[in-house]
Amino acid sequence: MKNLSLVTTFVLMGIPHAPALDTALLGVFLLVYILTVVGNLLILLVIRVDSHLHTPMYYFLANLSSIDMWLSTVTAPTMLMTLGSPGGGAVSLGGCAAQLYSFHFLGSTECFLYTVMAYDRYLAISHPLRYSGLMSARTCARLAAGTWLSGALHSGVQTALTFRLPYCGPHRIQHYFCDAPPVLQLACADTSANEMVILVSIGVVASGCFLLIALSYACIGCCILQIRTAEGRRRAFQTCTSHCIVVLCFFGPCAFIYLRPSSKDAVDGVVAVFYTVLTPLLNPLVYTLRNKEVKKALLKLRSGSVFTQSK
Repeated sequence: MKNLSLVTTFVLMGIPHAPALDTALLGVFLLVYILTVVGNLLILLVIRVDSHLHTPMYYFLANLSSIDMWLSTVTAPTMLMTLGSPGGGAVSLGGCAAQLYSFHFLGSTECFLYTVMAYDRYLAISHPLRYSGLMSARTCARLAAGTWLSGALHSGVQTALTFRLPYCGPHRIQHYFCDAPPVLQLACADTSANEMVILVSIGVVASGCFLLIALSYACIGCCILQIRTAEGRRRAFQTCTSHCIVVLCFFGPCAFIYLRPSSKDAVDGVVAVFYTVLTPLLNPLVYTLRNKEVKKALLKLRSGSVFTQSK
């Protein structure tokens, strides 16, 4: 192993596409990235300044907007770099490790946060009279901190397992950012153990979170059916639909990419666009267009009255 020339720089090849589409895709994804950052910053600002949104639901939504903004920032620049460079974009070994850690840290945290948000909706609908006591400010802070800490630990394991291997041969990553499956293809050692650990660990986390979310919404569904008035059922159902939409958009592509042994398809890069680029943009759209409270707060923010109320 000492005689091997270790790779110090990787080349990201980007998503598979016709070269003639470079400029068009660069413009589209740059616009999507700008809208994602602005949209999530706007949600953070509205929740911060409007006292009516200082509730557990919007506290977790603020955490989600922070994650989406940073998740897009971790992956979008390298995507734009590959589209602007015909031969791909170069990234150092350390930079690749940092990007992989940041991506899995934010992705895992978002996975855990979706579970906490489903639990929050369950308590709000199933125990409305005790909700404020059950979901106190301290409890919300502990739950949020737990999601961030769990994401950091899970990502640390994935990154350590990936970069403990030697990389001495090919250096072209068939992706637009450093992710474990495409990086492992370049290792100069047997990666079967790594692939199995990734499959099991991500499978346990993703499947466990999804099952808990499904269980929460099954209980919510039973509670909604017990509501006597149609208006009450409609309002209870409406508070959960936005969360269900973004959960499906997040877990579907993740399951396709990570829960398959030896995932090496070029189409993985295209599928990854859904949860690294489109989902962070979809969240502010879904939570604003389908949420009357947020829309009212945005109108107040536009008129400036929200700043007067917050003083």
